[in-house]
Amino acid sequence: MKIVIAGAGAVGTHLAKLLSLENQDIILMDPDRDKLSFPGSNLEMMTMAGSCTSLKDLTEIDVKNADLFIAVTPEESVNITACMLASNMGAKKTFARIDNYEYLLPKNKEFFEKLGVNSMVYPEMLAAKEIVSALKRPWVRQWVELCGGAIILVGVKIRGNSDLVNKHLYDLGHEVKKFHIVAIKRNNVTIIPTGSDMVLAGDILFFTTTKEHIEELPRIAGKEVFDVKNVMIMGGSRIAIRTSQYLPDNTNIKLLELDKDKSYKLLEKLPGNVTVFHSDGRSAEFLLQEGIKEMDAFVAVTGNSEANILACMAAKRFGVKKTVAEIENMDYISMAESLDIGSIINKKLITVNNIYRFLLNADVSNVKSLTIANADVAEIIARPNSYVTRKEVKKITLPKNVTLGGLIRNGEPMMIDGETLIEPYDHVVVFCLNDTLREAEKLFH
Repeated sequence: MKIVIAGAGAVGTHLAKLLSLENQDIILMDPDRDKLSFPGSNLEMMTMAGSCTSLKDLTEIDVKNADLFIAVTPEESVNITACMLASNMGAKKTFARIDNYEYLLPKNKEFFEKLGVNSMVYPEMLAAKEIVSALKRPWVRQWVELCGGAIILVGVKIRGNSDLVNKHLYDLGHEVKKFHIVAIKRNNVTIIPTGSDMVLAGDILFFTTTKEHIEELPRIAGKEVFDVKNVMIMGGSRIAIRTSQYLPDNTNIKLLELDKDKSYKLLEKLPGNVTVFHSDGRSAEFLLQEGIKEMDAFVAVTGNSEANILACMAAKRFGVKKTVAEIENMDYISMAESLDIGSIINKKLITVNNIYRFLLNADVSNVKSLTIANADVAEIIARPNSYVTRKEVKKITLPKNVTLGGLIRNGEPMMIDGETLIEPYDHVVVFCLNDTLREAEKLFH
């Protein structure tokens, strides 16, 4: 499949790297030649220094034979224009990154289809939905629904009071099979565990489970379940506006914005349950004055990753149980995780995963890959006579750093244990580290 990606920023580059691992025919284009240099990498893709709105450059990359054209430059107008040009020159499908929610309304879908823009993604909207999900389930660090929501992947930080602490995984196998620990993140290192691995306080455990048993996980992890009713948001960004609109009407929201003019404009866009303050959210005196200690959650979504991290650390010290930080600087993510500041939102990674899932739903592949804890989570269909269908799981030699998290059979979700015999056409959730996804796929074909 030939895929052209316009825009070699964080989104375009990350997406190109993911797709190049699948042997897709990738062309990454950008006007800045320096952004197209990847020293030391062995990525299998072509690059081109050129403009995605230039007819000459689009002709040169043979866009007329592209199966998919993806425009993810920072400029919405450039992306829309590029998709229109690519579509009219022969590209089969187009995908644009946008900044205007109005474009996504169902009534406008046909309008954009006629223009040649088949699908669009609005990163700030996706980030806001992720934040609302984090506040809806404050005990969770990561929540991903797989196989149409039948199997759920949950990342949870394990506290010292958890029943799992200082137990080996083989000690947990005697319980009713309600969940499967597919990965342990410890000191910023992710491992695929074996039965001899022990759970320690402070680990982030990644579980796969079903909706039927999800409510049991907080107790097992030693986490308190509580409703988020009072929220303080720092930063009047588009993400903050969308988050305020998506939260339930009975949520009491205090929004802090440093820019005085912007804070007045926010009043026109926000629902009635939001109070806007012209203030610096990093001021401890102001936070105390406005009741930070009574807040259930604190969300930092300014454009400054460092400010967001510091503000969440301060909120934690004041006793706020749930904090969420937007961190767009990729280098800061592992540091933020080690500082225990709660949920981390990165709209670039969220956008990449959204586009990637769109590709896979369009039958580009049967693998649904998500970048979580430096790993890939894949949904792979077992083909008849494939290696995994020939014997029980305990007798299968899996590649190192690969584990099976669960499966869907005839629409029914089930966890996998050593006695499980995978059948043809089962949808199996696979967790992989260190680019072992392609190796794991071979077992199913």
